Amino acid sequence: MSAPGERASLLRRLRASLEDLAADGVDRLPLPAAAAASAPARAAREPQPQPQPAARELAPSPTPRPPEPQAPTTTLSLLGPALAPLLVPGDPAAGLRAIRDELGDCKRCRLCEGRKNIVFGEGSPEARVVFVGEGPGQTEDETGRPFVGRAGELLTRMIEAVGWTREQVYICNIVKCRPPQNRDPMLDEVAACRPFLDKQLGAIRPTVIVALGKPASSTLLGKPIAITRARGLWHEWNGIPVMPTYHPAYLLRNYTRETRQAVWDDLRAVRDRIDGTADR
Repeated sequence: MSAPGERASLLRRLRASLEDLAADGVDRLPLPAAAAASAPARAAREPQPQPQPAARELAPSPTPRPPEPQAPTTTLSLLGPALAPLLVPGDPAAGLRAIRDELGDCKRCRLCEGRKNIVFGEGSPEARVVFVGEGPGQTEDETGRPFVGRAGELLTRMIEAVGWTREQVYICNIVKCRPPQNRDPMLDEVAACRPFLDKQLGAIRPTVIVALGKPASSTLLGKPIAITRARGLWHEWNGIPVMPTYHPAYLLRNYTRETRQAVWDDLRAVRDRIDGTADR
């Protein structure tokens, strides 16, 4: 056999031996004494490769710089770079004003074509509970305020029943313009408006979010849900507890002892959570 052939045969046998060792769990072999003794001298003669930074590490800067202050993630991380310079850390009112300015005279989806007013939201910027509904109705579209029609009147009574006022909470919707004939918002309409809802919630950082009805609950939880199964159970949005419950408009259509009791139980659980008396 020629020298190249012998070398190729030797390499094949060596590779097969190494594969057998690996299959047996052997991942390294000790050097013979002579080879181990000569290794330091050989290493000194051979050029050494420069160490590379690990995959998760950054190479050190030749001129170290002092660390730059980081913006609080509780507010700014959800708002995006365009809004970050406009916000005052710890000032949710300033954050909400910046978000409303960014929304502007919104024409990001077809809902702008039939609206009279954008219904952004209202209430305390420092609210510990935020109520999120589906979308403005006719009265809301005319006034520019959320939940001021018949369903809004019922929501106000629901809020007052557990000891709050509208001025102490914050109320908004997943879409800011009225869908035609009060239909459910379509997925692309929700997608166009969703960033502003997330930014509102990120600016306020409430203790609890109450999702009113199936569309609001499905949007916040990121998946289609059945409100009859989801209500009364704690869920989560970005680390904030979410309580789905029936929408006031649904209660007006189904004003039974059972539905009223269900909403009362849900809001009482929210109140207990906020008061710190609920089991965590």
